[in-house]
Amino acid sequence: MDWDLDSRLDGPAGKRAADALAHLGLETVGDLLRHYPRRYVDRGRLTDIAGLVAGEHATVVAMVEKADLRYMRNRPRQQMLKIVIRDEKGGQLECTFFHGRKLEHLLRPGVVGVFSGKVGMFAKKLQLTHPQFEEIDENDSLRPFLSVYPANAKVTSQAVARSVRQVLDQVDDPTDPLPEALREREDLPDLGRALRRIHVPETEADIHAARHRLVWDEALGVQLALALRRHDAAARPAPPCPRVPGGLLDAFDSDLPFPLTEGQEAVGAEIAADLAGEHPMNRLVQGDVGAGKTIVALRAMLQVVDAGKQAAMLAPTEVLAAQHARSLRAMLGALGRAGELDADEGATSVTLLTGSMGAKAKRQALLDAQSGAAGIVVGTHALIQDTVGFADLGLVVVDEQHRFGVEQRDALRARGASAPHMLVMTATPIPRTVAMTVYGDLAVSELKGLPRGRSPVTTTVVPLAEHPSWIKRVWQRIREEVERGHQCYIVCPRVGDADKDDPELAGPPPENGEPDRRPPLAVLDIAPMITEKLAGLRVGILHGKLPPDEKDAVMRAFEGGELDVLVATTVIEVGVDVPNATGIVLLDADRFGLSQLHQLRGRVGRGRAPGLCLLVTEMPAATAARQRLDAVASTTDGFELARLDLELRREGDVLGASQSGVRSGLKLLSLLRHGDVIAKAQLYARDLVDHDPELREHPRLRDLVGETLGDEERAAFLDKA
Repeated sequence: MDWDLDSRLDGPAGKRAADALAHLGLETVGDLLRHYPRRYVDRGRLTDIAGLVAGEHATVVAMVEKADLRYMRNRPRQQMLKIVIRDEKGGQLECTFFHGRKLEHLLRPGVVGVFSGKVGMFAKKLQLTHPQFEEIDENDSLRPFLSVYPANAKVTSQAVARSVRQVLDQVDDPTDPLPEALREREDLPDLGRALRRIHVPETEADIHAARHRLVWDEALGVQLALALRRHDAAARPAPPCPRVPGGLLDAFDSDLPFPLTEGQEAVGAEIAADLAGEHPMNRLVQGDVGAGKTIVALRAMLQVVDAGKQAAMLAPTEVLAAQHARSLRAMLGALGRAGELDADEGATSVTLLTGSMGAKAKRQALLDAQSGAAGIVVGTHALIQDTVGFADLGLVVVDEQHRFGVEQRDALRARGASAPHMLVMTATPIPRTVAMTVYGDLAVSELKGLPRGRSPVTTTVVPLAEHPSWIKRVWQRIREEVERGHQCYIVCPRVGDADKDDPELAGPPPENGEPDRRPPLAVLDIAPMITEKLAGLRVGILHGKLPPDEKDAVMRAFEGGELDVLVATTVIEVGVDVPNATGIVLLDADRFGLSQLHQLRGRVGRGRAPGLCLLVTEMPAATAARQRLDAVASTTDGFELARLDLELRREGDVLGASQSGVRSGLKLLSLLRHGDVIAKAQLYARDLVDHDPELREHPRLRDLVGETLGDEERAAFLDKA
């Protein structure tokens, strides 16, 4: 019987093997054949045991001849496994494994495996101490390349390899989803050959060609999904909102106390043209910290309000939503006080709506949105609840898009028969390949340059591991800033020990070579100490666990100069704008991500006085955590830091569930290494979808999209198709 990629594994692999492979999430032939080797052992580069040299790293293929489990002399309760291995040329080598009881069943006489480690010398004999070990079939030892697979405690790499070979012997070559013209132009092997050669390569060129072809599958699947989403959104009708002469936007522009930057003018013109169209705008505006995105967004909202529609602004936190509402009201002045005695003629109003508002306030905010009394509605994710209605929603502004999943964004965009325009903003600069891969359904504008009046920020790492006494200078610098009439932030990674699963706990876990760490510093734990160190200064506390009214009161007090120092969590990361704040101290700075550090630094230097950012850490020099901090201290270029951030963190955070909310089918695609392929795939996908919007002429490409997407998104896509 012939099998295909959709066949269940219990047919070609057998029920016992299929049950085992299910522990790796592999249920079909396609799942197994796309479970690619994580590395290869090149037999041509193996070292004969007879040629080993002490101090060098070596990899050998050999058979276990003897295995002896014994107790250790200095640790009588711990057992050690000593084995002797022999390679095909007769060379012998002793290997020692600690915790031998756990390995005894694997390293038994007759087992053939790959042993890798640093060659040492003991009792005048060469040996490997606790080397890496992968069991292989004896027949595999004759192959030029040995494939090593991702495995777990229940399924070994050898078991995966055995099932792969068994299935490859029985499965038909699949119908190739990539058009022949594309394969010829890019010199790609057909899918069947690529799948066979990535598992059982004969040469190194086989591996490269197979991986390149399969990377193309993933890149094209992603770009087709994005192109289809973009085409679907653009095909819907949207309310045209051309600029109205003599309206609120003209009045706002004439009252501005400063000229717009060239970047604000350019991006504003792109947005204005999009808003005037009959199809929904879907545009991402990215600009570095302090580039003036809020004014760009407000001008877009005023253009929509002038056209008789409403605008909604979605922020990731209640603190930021409240800050945006106050900021918009302040910038609008009398233009934003509709219904009040001092309002300008034709003024609009700004309404705040968050999930934890009191019942009376929330009821009024809902009524203002539903009736149309509020021209601009600012809120958190509460705005996308089914209970929130708008009289005539014309524009949705999403601030800090990286905090929201695709589904949340689409919940607002998909409302009603007429889709609102959508403007997505981020102050986290996005590398080109990320923009193409994650935000490929959006047109991208880059807001360049900083508004006048922004001051430079000096960033310094405070290494307490080498200089513990420098913490005294940190408190002294805060006092100096306050004595000059300014204010400071002190930021901690966590709220307090009472909440072990605190969602505001930021930053990467310890990395290889880094010491074990104590729990991160918490606002509630160290606030008393800080208040004592800064005796005489007015210190406030702000974190996400405070009741909304209390958070708002603290933020207002800091904005109004009633507090000298604000001890906070990352709730101040984005959007908070207090020009008089000149100093920010990040305690346990190594606990924050690289882009997050840049965002937090952007809270100072927003006025005429220069800013100061102190990155306090106990991590020693030469660790990866210190490298991140040194990178932040070395540049204020957010785009350069975004590139470094992509290099330092796992790409799965970009391509996987954190962005889409669903499990991704991507295995090989790298945003760092495959930029050229991604760019070509994007152009090809857009051209293809423009000519065949439902992929009716290319059913196999439609299947490819389904394989690339997660389960839920795949079901929705196939249902729509």
